Formats: sequence, C-alpha cells, structure tokens
Amino acid sequence: MSFRRRHLLGLEGMSRDEVLDILATARSFRQVLDRPIKRVPALQGVTACNAFFEPSTRTRLSFELAEKRLSADTINFASGGSSVSKGETLRDTVRNIEAMRVDVVVIRHGASGAPHFLARNIDGHVINAGDGFHEHPTQALLDLYTIQEELGRLEGLKVTIVGDIAHSRVARSNLWGLQAVGAEVTLVGPTTLLPAEIEKAGVRVKSRLEEALDGADVVNVLRLQLERMRGGFLPSLREYAATWGITRERLALCSPNVRVMHPGPINRGVEISDEVADSRESLVLDQVTNGVAVRMAVLYLVRGGRGNGAERIPAQEGSGA
Repeated sequence: MSFRRRHLLGLEGMSRDEVLDILATARSFRQVLDRPIKRVPALQGVTACNAFFEPSTRTRLSFELAEKRLSADTINFASGGSSVSKGETLRDTVRNIEAMRVDVVVIRHGASGAPHFLARNIDGHVINAGDGFHEHPTQALLDLYTIQEELGRLEGLKVTIVGDIAHSRVARSNLWGLQAVGAEVTLVGPTTLLPAEIEKAGVRVKSRLEEALDGADVVNVLRLQLERMRGGFLPSLREYAATWGITRERLALCSPNVRVMHPGPINRGVEISDEVADSRESLVLDQVTNGVAVRMAVLYLVRGGRGNGAERIPAQEGSGA
C-alpha cells in the first residue's frame, strides 16, 4: 500500500500509486453497499465528527453514511446556531470537539486552507470535504473511481471539464487527480470563469466548447457557483446555456462511448439539458453511490487501514444470515 497519510487535505502532489490505492480500497468496500447487511466493523470504536461550516447535502450525508457503514460512531456539527455564531474561532471549536475524544474530523469550510490549519493544530485525522476555492478531494476521487469502473481505465482518457472553473474546488481536485493517473485534461468555459495562467498546471485550455468536446471520453460538467460570484461574470443564464450548456447535439461531438458527469446539484437547462442529464451516458447517480464507497476507503486509510480493506469485510455479512 502506497497511501500512508494521516490526513486527506487535497490531491495536489499525490502520486499515481496513492490515488490508485484509494480507488482499489474503494472497490473492496463498494461491494458492501449491495449486500443485505451493509455494515463492516472496520472502524468500530472510532468516533468521527462531521464539521460542516458551509451548507451541504450530498457530501455530508455521504460521509455520515460511510462512517456508519464502517461501524464508526458519528457526531455532526453545523456552524449555524453553534458557538461559532457567538465568535468562537475555528481552532477553539474543533479543539473542543477533539476534547470529546474524536478521532477523525471531516471538515467543510469557506476558507481555503482551513483543513490544513486544522491538521497542524489537532491530534486527530483530518479529511477535507471542501475548502473555499481550493480543493474537494473526495469528490474528485469518486469521479475517478466512477470513470474507472465505467470505462475500465483512466490512463490515456480524454476528460473535458466544462463551466465555472474559477470558483470550482471540484475542478482543481479533478485536475490534480486525473493528471496523476495519466488522463488528458481539457478545461473550457467563459474567459471570466477561467483562472489566470491555469495552463501552467499542465492542462489544455480551450475557448470554444465544440473544440473542447471533440473526441472527449468524459465530459465533467460543473455547477455555476452563483453564490460565489461578485460582479458581471455572465451576461445571463440564458446566454450561458446557449453557449456552454451540454446538449444532445453537442454530445455528438465526443467519443462514441462518451460519459457525462456532474458533481451536483444540477441546474437543469443551464449547465446541462434534461435529455443529457437523464441519458444512458449520464453517470450522475453512479457518482452518488460510489461516493459512499470512496469515502469509506478514505476514512479507513487515514486511520491506518491496510490491505485495501478486504480482510475487514466478513463474508457472512453479505449472506443475509
């Protein structure tokens, strides 16, 4: 096993072997989700805290379910109505949580670098569930896992990421993760939503959607993060949909076996048409299911789990006995 990190803070700088170790571990846990008894004792006795300082539905529920599937004890923390609203600092909040003998903190925070700060200041393990404009590593890992399971490989695939790159921590984590495993990444979107000098990250950047879709094996469509936009990034949602929306006609420019992804929530009719979102090419619901298995793998590995988790999945648990 190559993954021996105490924390998962991001995918930037992570090696190919580390990424593939996480995906292999996720594969061993994915089978648990299809069993009559969907629980294994891999983290029995471990307490995990989900500290979400930003709103979330999919990620928070996915982590909570992953923890329960691993038999961990789970507590949930939200900033609304907590001591944070009374002026308590991030460090004091989480150190108080840690004083309750919490072993793992899963954190989502609006400030880029908050998980890194936390990892330097507490004894427990830290998993980044999204920080500011920085990274969202488990979303990218579940995207990679879904692609690998669907297309059978990652190396050499052409992956096009479409839309609001500038505000997307999902895009950044996908960029690092896909490049680590040898995929070819293309970014495309309005110039106002492309980070300056992003080409230096080793990706291709296109100004026309049709050119970026040509021959693509995977199209990962990003959500327009309107809540993070201040100023005139877009003339209108209608114009965005007309120029950048993924439709059946535009999908025809891609590889014949193209697959479409979206981290959610989807703005239907803006980023992607109903016809595409609900098509056989869409992997959106697969991403949601696979997210639980990937987060099980990350939780297991940061706690020092080895042997890709298979030895902790008793055969009788799937027998219905």
